[in-house]
Amino acid sequence: MIKTRDNRLCLAIDIGGTNLRFGLVDSDGTIVTRRRLPCKVDTGFAQFLGSLRKELTELTEGANGLGYSVESVGAGVPGLIDNDGTVLSSINLRPLEGRNIRNALEEISGMPVTVLNDANAAALGEARFGAGRGFSSLLHLTLGTGVGSGLLLGGVLWTGIDGVAAEYGHATVEPEGQPCPCGNRGCLEQYASATAIARLARERVARGEESILAEVAGGNPDSSQVASAALAGDQVALACFATAGRYLGLAAATAVNLLNLEAIIIGGGVAESYDLFEGHMRSEIASRAFSVPAGRVKLLRGELGDDAGLLGAAAAGWQLLTSP
Repeated sequence: MIKTRDNRLCLAIDIGGTNLRFGLVDSDGTIVTRRRLPCKVDTGFAQFLGSLRKELTELTEGANGLGYSVESVGAGVPGLIDNDGTVLSSINLRPLEGRNIRNALEEISGMPVTVLNDANAAALGEARFGAGRGFSSLLHLTLGTGVGSGLLLGGVLWTGIDGVAAEYGHATVEPEGQPCPCGNRGCLEQYASATAIARLARERVARGEESILAEVAGGNPDSSQVASAALAGDQVALACFATAGRYLGLAAATAVNLLNLEAIIIGGGVAESYDLFEGHMRSEIASRAFSVPAGRVKLLRGELGDDAGLLGAAAAGWQLLTSP
């Protein structure tokens, strides 16, 4: 373990569709120790809780043995999470729907627990420990399989009256556009996610547009392969990222006009290709938003990478210890 100036720690959990990630985190955002294991919810909720109990117990006892005190738990979960910690909807973790994760974790750990949407956790992580430091208002967009988002206003996560606000990945950018699993059509995530970028590339290749992507994975490239082709100068690949950037800018301009934000931060796997779409996004904001808020807002790439959600869950856990 890394030695820290404070012997208190928060146990952070990032619950994903594929992996469970754990971290013991100090108040400065230092991950003292971390652990990862497969997320297996299809075997039943009781077994899922059993695996959580085992990891929490081992991590806590290990920390205690080295003189640390683990005092709270913060957990990020994909889906709609209400103010009580109940998972209302989770496309990738259906067995968790209707379950109160906060109550379950409090029973397991014996500590105060906070549970939040994973994209909100990523936003909070960047705000406290990453690219969002120093801003009191920001929109964080996580560009991965879909588009997650988190909103901070006045330095506080804005989650709405029911706890489910800021689902900006489902802002409509094409009224008669691509169907979305949420039930809407033309959602932002259908045009700016890793999934969308790969789909756009496949469609263009299928139309016969000349591209090196026709020879990649049998004409069925993923977004990272599209990015590699774009960096090599492939015009179809570059056009796919330009399209994603324009749709991101279109949606961002609305948020900028509505909220006069200080910053928009881009995270998630697609952020690794930030330079391929940032200019298109910025141009769209400049052309669609009023000059004052468009000139004010900073467009930034996230700094925390895969740790954004884990550190945000820890930040939420630390808030439990510092709130009056």
